Order: sequence, then structure tokens, then C-alpha cells
Amino acid sequence: MVYRVTIEKGEDSGFVVHCPAIPGCHSQGSTIEEAIENIKDAIRGCLSVLDEESLSRKEKEVGVMEVVI
Repeated sequence: MVYRVTIEKGEDSGFVVHCPAIPGCHSQGSTIEEAIENIKDAIRGCLSVLDEESLSRKEKEVGVMEVVI
């Protein structure tokens, strides 16, 4: 999959990278290249957690029905 990321200069040094498509998915690196590699790992980790959360939610859901009152 392809994810767009934003890269900005860090406050002190290095670069900070964000993946807007995945809230909370951020990383950093000393160089742009390092920051890109680190955000790839962060994206993989975030997607893994999201997959686990969605699976656990599905197991808890019993069903949906309409009730007339």
C-alpha cells in the first residue's frame, strides 16, 4: 500500500514524519532517509495494532437488530 507522509525539520535537529491517514502515527530520524525508514516501521506497527483491535471488536459484537416500541 502507499501512504502519504509529511516531513518537517525537528525543533532541535533531525526530521519528524507524520502519516495523516493513520492518526497518531509519527516517527523521526536524524536524516530524511532514516526518518522515512522509521515511519515505514511505525506504519506497519500501527496497522498491526489496528488489525488486532478490529478483530477483538468483531469477537465482542453479537449482532444488530431493530426493536419496535
